[in-house]
Amino acid sequence: MSVRATEWELAEPYLRQVLASAGLDIEYEAAGGDILYRLDENGQRVPVLDLVGGFGSLILGHNHPEIVSRAKELLDSQVPVHAQFSRHPYANELAAALNTVIGREFHTDEPYYAVFANSGAEAVEIAIKHAEFDRTVKLSELSEGIAAHIDTARSQLRGGRAVVDPGAYAAVGIDAPADQQAGFEELAAEVNRRNAELLARPPLFLAPEGSFHGKLAASVQLTHNPAVRIPFKSLAAQARFIPLGDPGAIRKAVEQEQTAALLGLTLEDGTVVVTEQRFPAFAAFVLEPIQGEGGINLITQDFAEEVRRVSDEFGFPVVVDEIQSGMGRSGAFFAASHIALHGDYFTLAKSLGGGIAKISVTLIRASRYRRDFEIVHSSTFAKDGFSTHIALKTLSLLEADDGLAYRRAAERGSRLKAMLDAVRADFPDVVKDVRGRGLMLGMEFHDQSDSASGPIRETARAGFFGFTLSGYLLRAHHVRAFPTGSAVNTLRLEPSIGLTDAQIDQVEEALRALCALLRDQDGQRLTQS
Repeated sequence: MSVRATEWELAEPYLRQVLASAGLDIEYEAAGGDILYRLDENGQRVPVLDLVGGFGSLILGHNHPEIVSRAKELLDSQVPVHAQFSRHPYANELAAALNTVIGREFHTDEPYYAVFANSGAEAVEIAIKHAEFDRTVKLSELSEGIAAHIDTARSQLRGGRAVVDPGAYAAVGIDAPADQQAGFEELAAEVNRRNAELLARPPLFLAPEGSFHGKLAASVQLTHNPAVRIPFKSLAAQARFIPLGDPGAIRKAVEQEQTAALLGLTLEDGTVVVTEQRFPAFAAFVLEPIQGEGGINLITQDFAEEVRRVSDEFGFPVVVDEIQSGMGRSGAFFAASHIALHGDYFTLAKSLGGGIAKISVTLIRASRYRRDFEIVHSSTFAKDGFSTHIALKTLSLLEADDGLAYRRAAERGSRLKAMLDAVRADFPDVVKDVRGRGLMLGMEFHDQSDSASGPIRETARAGFFGFTLSGYLLRAHHVRAFPTGSAVNTLRLEPSIGLTDAQIDQVEEALRALCALLRDQDGQRLTQS
């Protein structure tokens, strides 16, 4: 029996119900710049100021004319979108252009190899996979070295040119036998058994508290929010989460897990002794320079320096997730450049597609790159002839006029933040904090769980407070802003570089009206449909 679309809501119906409860289930019919258009009851277009910006995907705004023109040009020319297992010079051109930016912002001439995908979560998955691939290759090399030393010791022992150190047996918890040969084989078996147990351990990752890196099987393990992570905990390797305000906790977390060592049997002056080598328990440290879903939290210079210091000491890479903060949104192409956080990996997505294409990339520094990864990992849509060209056009627009777009993001962000700070100053009992950099800003509201207003108190206790604020702004002021995913009392503002003074004024008027309702505990007007 067929199902008609008018009879059933089949595309995430529960999510629509949640949105509807706050008046957010609006259908938009057109978009341009920072404006979305919906139809009113008379069929007339109503402009809505969009501060959501595709969760950071629209640094150039909706349907940027030059991006749209390039898309039409590509389709009209019948560009081969799918030409897998062929040469893709445009992908190499994009990788080279991104390398130019890395070199400029991090003062390095070391190249970064590019692995393309389709979404931010996939880019993080690639980083996770490559980091673990690198770790397993190193473990294999360590194991081969250990095996070679054991073989050498065995040969020397059989030829009467070596003896086993009596302390070697005690080192692995076995009794020293009378026969050297038999004792050596027992010793080697115990070393191999212990090493096998250690090598079977899954890798660990490090990430700051508040992190968000996607919701796929591996990336969700690095997302701090328990509500989205815990249901899938058994699917992949786990992370150890570090408090953002405590750089010293990084070393403590690593040292707590780095207690085991790989054992070996080595000859020293004709004596077989037990040796130890550090076991690489961690595959990578993954972090956002500006946390998006965690509430628009900035990584500090001190924290970044300690991340780099500990990672270098223990030999695991730093993966910098610039999926939301990158592409110029912070006032620089890479937000990490503001705190000199030079990553071994960088991930980009969202605005890389110019607001119309789905594309992401994982950039891996040459000194850590494993070329065989290109054989064990692939994606049908990676390096396709449409999205890659669109990304090239996007990058050219951002880089034009000596990076005018980045200066524009910094200037517009400064103007917007100054307005938010002014609102906070006038409503200190309503607005708790204003955070962010460039055009990635957040306004945190005080918790209303003990509000004198029943409607406000109930929505706050239900964890729905931020969406209630969003519903009011949209309904009463035609301003679209959503709370961050893991900090529901924080509204996120991520407009494009085209944001105007008049639009900032519109946001200010809307926020002041909202804050006045909260100050007056007017739950009825806040929540009315």
